Amino acid sequence: MKEQLIKVMQRQQVVNMMYVAKSGVITKRRVKIIKLVGDSFTAFCFTRQAKRTFIINNVLAILPVTHRKREVI
Repeated sequence: MKEQLIKVMQRQQVVNMMYVAKSGVITKRRVKIIKLVGDSFTAFCFTRQAKRTFIINNVLAILPVTHRKREVI
């Protein structure tokens, strides 16, 4: 998983991520990885609109976002 996260970070891709929180709840997040340090990484979470730190071992899956939401202004 760490290798996949490194590739995503280098490509500056936005990904959908399935993640297990400390409480055991599985959440789906849309994130852009900022940096990897040891067993964790920092990412901007579009769900929470804030920077968050995630544990690599708690990531279940990542999928690149292939399309973006369009809005009419």
